[in-house]
Amino acid sequence: MNASALTLKDFCDAYRVCRETAYQQIRTGRLRALKVGRKTLILRADADSWAASLPELRAGGREQASA
Repeated sequence: MNASALTLKDFCDAYRVCRETAYQQIRTGRLRALKVGRKTLILRADADSWAASLPELRAGGREQASA
């Protein structure tokens, strides 16, 4: 998949999150999304930035904020 924008379904499939999690991330401003008519699109660069900003899971199950 080499598109510069992902549909919400493609984003969820690629990053293994459910639609509700994706919409929650959009509502909180952590993930940028665009509307084209009724379709929600997420630019590949925004998806990659979102993924890079997620906290790292350390041994023992504790999260560490990324730098």
